[in-house]
Amino acid sequence: MDQKHYENLIKKFRLNDKDTGSTPVQIINLTKRILELTEHLKVQKKDVPAKRTLLKIVATRKTYLKYLKTQKLEKYTYEEFIKALNLKK
Repeated sequence: MDQKHYENLIKKFRLNDKDTGSTPVQIINLTKRILELTEHLKVQKKDVPAKRTLLKIVATRKTYLKYLKTQKLEKYTYEEFIKALNLKK
């Protein structure tokens, strides 16, 4: 997925025009970073600090997803959000 795709997702799921810190926006940014690190680690297999960072980011995203699942969302459903990011449940 390219930069434009993530920008469109952020525009779709943000709460207002200046929103950069809501849970959905943070999850989108973490997903983007996870994919970047995954691509990096395909080339640089022995980059241990990057592996550690990737695991930390994945754990953080998992926590945010768990929190988002418990919230009552007005604009969209949790399933729509997961589907838009191409994540597994």
